[in-house]
Amino acid sequence: MSNATIISCGAYAPNQIIPNSYFNDLLGEDVDTWLREKVQIYERRWCASDESTADLAENAAKITLERAGIGAEKLNLIIVSTDTPEYISPSTASIVQHRLGAKNAGTFDVNTACAGFVTALDIGAKYIRADENYQYVLIIGAYAMSKYLNLQDKKTVTLFADGAGAVLLKSEKQGNGGFLASELISKGEYNSWMGIYGGGTKIPVQEKVLEQNDHQLKFVHKFPKELNPATWTHMALNLCQQINSSISDVKQFFITQININAIWETLDRLGVEREMGHTIMHQYGYTGSACIPMAFNDAWEKGMIKNGDLVFFIGSGGGLSFASAAFRL
Repeated sequence: MSNATIISCGAYAPNQIIPNSYFNDLLGEDVDTWLREKVQIYERRWCASDESTADLAENAAKITLERAGIGAEKLNLIIVSTDTPEYISPSTASIVQHRLGAKNAGTFDVNTACAGFVTALDIGAKYIRADENYQYVLIIGAYAMSKYLNLQDKKTVTLFADGAGAVLLKSEKQGNGGFLASELISKGEYNSWMGIYGGGTKIPVQEKVLEQNDHQLKFVHKFPKELNPATWTHMALNLCQQINSSISDVKQFFITQININAIWETLDRLGVEREMGHTIMHQYGYTGSACIPMAFNDAWEKGMIKNGDLVFFIGSGGGLSFASAAFRL
């Protein structure tokens, strides 16, 4: 039986750096201190006016393929995870496929908000395990939330940012490495608590949508503080149970990067050092479905992970959606 292994990764962020001081001027108050002390975000990247999600995804994909030494024509499938798509229709993945020249690849998008990358990783791995025709599957998490921000909404404008990350999965004869286990959880009762609610069929684009800012990201209700740490901890322990392993065997945890305190609480609950949850929000802000592959790429570039390491990916996002996956590199 074949299994999906991660053979390459890549990431891309826009050139435009937005420091915390920008929001001091924009909002007329000191938000830099809070951002530094409470969430440890110091700066982030935003797209230029002529830059969008497909551009970010394309650049991350090219880096990933170049590192793997694989031509785009070898790809069998491209999955883009995003909730800031290039268009409502067609898919962002189809645009990326055309730009890469991946003439033999099928495409589709996945939207489970910020849990999307891990969801797509799970899907891609199972395509490879289920069908020998899938030899190379490119998984991309891309996010251009700056396009949907209300510049006067302190709760969102200071946190959210843009970027893309990707991994290339290869079909290899099953050994000790590759995809090991996964889990998907939804808590749909929270679907109206945070999101972009205008532009779909429920609230079509019209003047009223613009007046009420329904075309922009909104935090409608504050989520329970313990929700992410409790769910992430459960998912990590469940992965261990599935693969008959212990938490101490995991070399790195790549967890949704919106709140460093939630990551630390999760690692504390698991009884591991906080350094085992690699973070990148300090320079990149919160990049949604891109944050986990961007953190993975950063750890890979810094030599923090190597072949044979057991790593856990754990994501969460609006919906609410949660996804986890265990891989041995």
